[in-house]
Order: sequence, then C-alpha cells, then structure tokens
Amino acid sequence: MLTYADRLASMRKTKVEHTLLKRKQNGYTDLDDFGTVPISKGYCAEPWYNSTNGSFYGYDGMCENFVRVINAHDPYVDPMEMLCGRWRDMLVNYRGDLHYMPDWLKNNLKNSEFLKNGATDQWSKRWDEQRFPYDDLKPLQEKYNIQTGIDGDAHFACDYRIGFELGFGGLLEKIKKYREINKDKKDFYDAEERVVVAITDFIQRHIDKIEEMIPNETRPEIKANLEKMLEVNKNIKFGAPKTFQEVCQWTAYFNCASRIYTRDGAGFQMDTILYPYYENDIKNGILDDETAKFLIANLLLIDPHYYQISGVDENDNDMTNHLSYLILEAADSIDISCNLTVRCHEKCDRKFFKTAVYYLLKNKNAWPRFCSDKSLAEGYMRNGVDKKTARERIAVGCNWMCVPGKEFPMNDTVKINIAKVFEVALYEMKEEKVRSTERLYELFLQHLKIAIDTTAKGINLHLDHQWEVTPELVMNLMMNNSIEKGLDVSQCAELYTIGVDGAGLAVVADSFGALQARVEEEKVVSWDEMYTALENDFADERAKAIMSSAPKYCQGDSVSDKWAKRLTKDWVENIKAQKMPEGRQLVPGWFSWARTIEYGSKVGATPNGRRKAEPISHGANPNPHFRQDGAVTAQSNGIASVQCGYGNTAPLQIEFDPKMTMEEGAVERVMNLIETHFKQGGTLININVLDGEKLLEAHKNPDLHPDLVVRVTGFTAYFASLSPEFRQLVVDRFLDGM
Repeated sequence: MLTYADRLASMRKTKVEHTLLKRKQNGYTDLDDFGTVPISKGYCAEPWYNSTNGSFYGYDGMCENFVRVINAHDPYVDPMEMLCGRWRDMLVNYRGDLHYMPDWLKNNLKNSEFLKNGATDQWSKRWDEQRFPYDDLKPLQEKYNIQTGIDGDAHFACDYRIGFELGFGGLLEKIKKYREINKDKKDFYDAEERVVVAITDFIQRHIDKIEEMIPNETRPEIKANLEKMLEVNKNIKFGAPKTFQEVCQWTAYFNCASRIYTRDGAGFQMDTILYPYYENDIKNGILDDETAKFLIANLLLIDPHYYQISGVDENDNDMTNHLSYLILEAADSIDISCNLTVRCHEKCDRKFFKTAVYYLLKNKNAWPRFCSDKSLAEGYMRNGVDKKTARERIAVGCNWMCVPGKEFPMNDTVKINIAKVFEVALYEMKEEKVRSTERLYELFLQHLKIAIDTTAKGINLHLDHQWEVTPELVMNLMMNNSIEKGLDVSQCAELYTIGVDGAGLAVVADSFGALQARVEEEKVVSWDEMYTALENDFADERAKAIMSSAPKYCQGDSVSDKWAKRLTKDWVENIKAQKMPEGRQLVPGWFSWARTIEYGSKVGATPNGRRKAEPISHGANPNPHFRQDGAVTAQSNGIASVQCGYGNTAPLQIEFDPKMTMEEGAVERVMNLIETHFKQGGTLININVLDGEKLLEAHKNPDLHPDLVVRVTGFTAYFASLSPEFRQLVVDRFLDGM
C-alpha cells in the first residue's frame, strides 16, 4: 500500500522532471518557478484582438482572451495527489515583447494571426498607447532608467475569505445581484461572469478526467483517493468549500486562474485563514494531521504562491497555532520551491521560530524567509493607517507587503535606477569648473527629484487607465467594493500606497565614498584622471585598483556607509514629498528584484571600480567583495541602517555555507542574526543556506542537481532553470558571503 511518503516522493520526482522539460520548452527563465507544468502536445491558444495595433485591451479583450487561454488548458490529474489542477500558459505572454516569450510560444505563433497583426521582435503592446500615450515621459524614463509600473502585472493581494465564503456559485450570484443595482456597468459584469464561468468549466474538465480515470485504477487506496477527489471537485464547482480538502482545492483552482490571467502570486495568511477548516474537520473526525500535511504539501506543489505564517494580531496576541507547525512540516515533506514567510514578533511562539530556522538549515532550499512585524507595521502606520490595518498587511511578494482585499500598491513594479541618476549627475558636473562630492550630490538630488516626478506621472497614468487596459477581472472577485460597485480594483481600492523602489544603492554609496576618499581626501587621483578612467572603462588597471579598494558600504561606519545613510534619508524625504492626487501616496524602499544585470547594462563605468555594463548591486545589499571576510554581521548592520521606514522593505539577502552543524549551534546563531537585524530596524531577510560544493557543481552542469532551489531575490527558483548569467550572480553572492 502506498504511503503519503511514497506519494510525495513520486510527486517530487515528477516536479524535477517537469522542471527540466520546461527548461527545454522555454529556454532559461530568470523568474519564479510558478508551479507550471510543461506545455502539452498540441496546446494552442489563438489570441483575439480588439485593437487596431494588433493587441487586446479592456473588459472584452482581456475577458475573451482569458477564456481562450484557460479553455486551451488540459485537465491535470495525478492520482498520487489529493488535489488537481495546474496551469501552463499566461495571458500576458500574448501581449508582451517577443524577446521575453518562451520558445514554445514563439514557435506556435510563427505563422499565426498574431504575427500578421503587426508583431515584431520589438513588439510591446501591453499598454494601449494609441489611447493613452506617454511619449512626453519616455525621454526622462529612459534617461534615468525608470521601471515605470505602466501596465505592470498584478502586484496586490485579494481577500481569499470572500471566495471561501461564497464559492464560485456564490460569486456568480453576487455578480447577478449587483448587475441589477449598477445597470450602467454591463460590460464589467459581463466580463466578470464569463471569467467565473470559465473557471467552473475548467473545474468540470477535471471532473470529467477523474471520472475517466476511476474505472481504470486498480490500486484500492488510489482509487479511493480519486473517488474522494471527484466528490470534492463536484462540491466546489459551484458550492462554497466546507472541508479542509475542499478549501485547499478551491485555492488551487483560483490560483491557477489568477496566474493565467496576470501572473498573480499573492497568497494569504495561511495558518489563520485555513485553521477553522482544519479545526472543524479534526473535531468531526474526517481529518488527521498526516492528511492535513499532505494536502498542504500538495497545495504548495501546485503553485508556490507567497504565503505568510505566524505573526500577531491587532492586540499583539500571537497568531501561531498548530497548523502553523503543520505547514512547516508539509513544506519539509515536499521540499521544493516554497515561498513561505514567517512573520517575527517578540510575542510570537519562540519554539515555532526555532523550528522554522531549523528547516531552513536542514533542507538548504531557501525557505522559509523572515519578516519583521514591528518594523513593517509601525512603518506602514506612518502612512496614516491604523494599527489593525497595518497588522493585516502581510508578506505576499518578492519584497512586498499588502493589505488583502483593500490595497492597490503596485509593489515591485516601479523602480528608479539611482546608479543611472548618479551617472547623469556625474557627467553633468564634468563640464563645470568646480568639482566636489558635495556639488555632485547637489546635482544628483536635482536629477533624483526629476526622476521621482517622472515616475509619479507614470504611476498616475497607470492608475487612471488600468481598468481600460488591463482590468483585474480575476482578482476583482475577492476585493472589497469591486463587484459591489461594478468597478475595477484599480478604481476603488481603499488604499493606494504605491511602492517605489530605488535600485543601485551600493554602487552609488561606494562611488561617492571612493570619490571622497581617493579624489578629495587622499588626492591619489584627480577629477580629470577619474573621468578619463571611467571613459576608458578602467583600461588602466592601476586606476581601477585605486578606486575599487576605497572603503565600501557595509564595512562598518565607513565613508561609504555614511553616504548610504545620507542617500536613504534624502531618497525617503523626496519620495514622501512628491505630490500625488488625493488618496494616493508613494512609499519608498530599496529593491532591484532580478534586474541587476538589466539595470547594470544601462550604466557606464562608475567611480567605485565597477566596469561599464556590469550588474548593479543587488537590492539593499553591499557590492560583491565588500569585505574580505564576507562578514554577515557587518552586512546585516549596514542594511538595517538604510531602512526607509514607511512599511516598504530593504531586504537583507544572505548566502552562506554554514561552518557549524546543528549540534554546534547553527540554529541558534541564525536565530540571533535574524533577531538582531530586526531589533535594529530590518524588515525582511532572504537566506540561501547552500552547500558550496554542490552549488559550484550545479553552476558548471545544472543537470547534476536539478532539484537545487535558490532564492534568487525575493523569489525562489530551480537553479537548473536559471540562465548562466543569473547563476553566476548567485554564485558570486555566495562566494562573497562565505
């Protein structure tokens, strides 16, 4: 008889096989794992266009094409699992640049109407520029290398409790009810209804598939599993989920739909939201802990949405419960790419915190990560929200938080490459007679203010017109006020606290530090010599050695540390001073996501010894080789000193190979690192605990270790799926942190 352990081993084996096949189909992908399965043979979703520019927009365009893409998905039922459903393809693939499309889709569309409607290798029609142009912003967006946020993917969180309470049938009834009240919103309700019907049709295809499989299954325990799966799917096609298995299955289907629509990956507070279903089933004798763990593991396998566990409520009461532990045990049992975040607070269960760190070190697969309740909640309250709302704001993205059902923050979609802003100021100063770091900083701030204003204008364009371009038809279903008012969430959110991240902090801080130390104070290099070295891309190795050996950010009270703090102070003040329409405000942070290579390619050589087009620094992290000893503590102290203080993060990203065993106190040492960083004001910690030998072997030949998971930035991914360039970034960070 197959045990849960046997079935999990089979599921994990299938996952690894899928990872390698997806790499073959898609090429290298420097993105989240997502939980997709390979494209099935004959898969094809032909897009429909409602714009003369060869793309699709608005309620009808997004709805029609969502229906086409989800309808093209074959049902996915693995008899080893207790939950079914997978997704394969994203709607946004059909509107983005061909350059970023997976290889299989380019081949599918080679002779289709897609290319005949004006697509080229530079095709970029995600935003409807015919109706909502922003040509006036583009020169400055390019000048300062701004990631505009215009038509960024869904980066907010819906309230799953709405869906759990109503089910898909209840959502259809809700749409019907408010259609009668808001008779002028016909297009909105037509689109929402079609979306829900498409999801229920997706469920029905799985019901049909299970019914086909049951008669052919000879193993009694697996046949019984399929019969139970069939019952669950029939119950939740229209009914609200009532049991633990039903609520997990409902979540799986919604996640598949939201991923297909706009790549959404925001989950929920898993332990508290699911606990009533767990508790009720235990009470009624229809669930045990081993089955509950298996179901959670299955849900994590289907899609690595970002889930938060632990934390405290509005009254500072610990929310950790028995299910919190089971979630960690479930993740351990499947041990794949898991985006679990543990919320830390001094009143939280310390035993649970220790258990979480234990699994991080045991599995070395980059989960869980840790965020600070105190820094995030108190910081977010500075934006004018109350404590209850701040505590509801949970970690559901790479670097970001959101209040489920209420907030539209556009987090992780808007970034300013301050290394590029610095470069603009640096070369403007070259033409002046008097040069100094103070004059350079004055020019830098002038350009930074222009970059922030330009960024704000792009954000406002997006918010004003998103509903006409990419309405959030799937996530609207579980947002407060959306269905009730017949409005897209981008029009009716309760909170618009828009995250704006700065990228390249260490490059700029170290450059200012190098200029102050080597040019102004020591005078070993003149301003003219420095400019010549930059223009020659440090062809003179002596000049490079002089500048790159200057004191660095995170060395501990260095000249560059002082510049990093000064940069943070002025970054925060200028972001918060930016005027926005009533109800909208910008929230500063430091984060680059996985764009360090992309952003670096736009910046020439910099005074810290970095050569032209080399990657910029990662997030709030120091530049590689900032200290000979790696000095995790120094890095932690430095990053704690540059937190922006309004609820957005400046994550601490650490890679290391522990030199001590569990018995030698590794768990306690990592716990101490986390607690100390958070006491100093840190917000979020991503830790890669890696076997150095295994990592280097996998970098040389990824197929040797296809199950190796790393936290690239805020997200986890299979190392074998990453491009050689991104693998090198992880390796460099690891070698620097040893």
